[in-house]
Amino acid sequence: MGIQHPVDRVYRDLGVRTLGAKSTLPEFMEKLAQVPLRYQPGTAWMYSLSTDVCGALVERISGMPFEQYLQETIFDPLGMDDTAFQVAPEKAHRFAANYQRNADKTTTLIDDPTTSAYLQPPNFVSGGGGLTGTTADYLRFCEMLRRGGEVDGERIIGSRTLDLMTRNHLAGGKDLAALALGLFSETENEGIGFGLGFAMTTDQVVTGGLSRGDFYWGGAASTIFWVDPVEDLSVVFMTQLMPSGAFNFRGQLKSLIYSAFDD
Repeated sequence: MGIQHPVDRVYRDLGVRTLGAKSTLPEFMEKLAQVPLRYQPGTAWMYSLSTDVCGALVERISGMPFEQYLQETIFDPLGMDDTAFQVAPEKAHRFAANYQRNADKTTTLIDDPTTSAYLQPPNFVSGGGGLTGTTADYLRFCEMLRRGGEVDGERIIGSRTLDLMTRNHLAGGKDLAALALGLFSETENEGIGFGLGFAMTTDQVVTGGLSRGDFYWGGAASTIFWVDPVEDLSVVFMTQLMPSGAFNFRGQLKSLIYSAFDD
C-alpha cells in the first residue's frame, strides 16, 4: 500500500464515509465540513463525496428530505415505480444478488438479496449512491436525458442546464488523464472530460472509440449507462459483479453497438 495522504487520515479519524454509514445526511455534512481540501479547486480532479454534498444541498434548499424530493420531482413524474433507497418487502423476490470475482476466477456472494441491507431503510441517504431500481426505470431516466431533460411532457431539467452539465469543466479543457488523482488517473482516461456529474468523450481519436458526443458514468458492480445525443442513443447495461474493472464490459459493449451502425 502507498503512503496515505494526510487528508485521507482526517477522513478516517472523523469517520467520514458513505458506504454503510450510520450517520444521517446532516451529521455527515457536519463531519465533512471539518476536512481540509486536498487541492485547490480547478487544479485537479478526484473521485470524491461531492455528489453527496449536492444531495445535502438539495435537501437544505428544498426544505424536504432528499429522498422525498427525488420521489416527487424525478421518480413519480418519470414513472420510475421501482426506484427507491429501499427494496420494498413485496419486491424483495425480484432483488438481484451481488458477487465478487476472485483472483482464481471464482465468485463470492457479497450481498445476499434475502439478507441485504437494502431491504431496510438507510440511516444515510446518499446523493452519490444507494438507490435500488430496475433497468427499465434507469432507461427511462436516460431517455429523459437523451431528449434534453423532458420526456412525455414531463420536464425534469432545463435543456440549457443539461447542456452545461454535459460539457467538459476540467481546467484548460484538459482530460482526466492529465488532472485525475488516485484510481482515476489511468491512461484509459485520455480524451475523457468531466462535467457536472458526467464523464464525456472529448477527443474521439485519442480515446480510440467510435462515440462522438456521449456522456456517461459507471457503477461499482461493473454497470454502465451512456447517452449519445449525436447518435440519438441511450444505453443501460446492468450486471452485478465487483470490482468494477473485473472485465472490460464497457469498452466491448461500446464497440459492439457503434460498430453495428450503418450510416
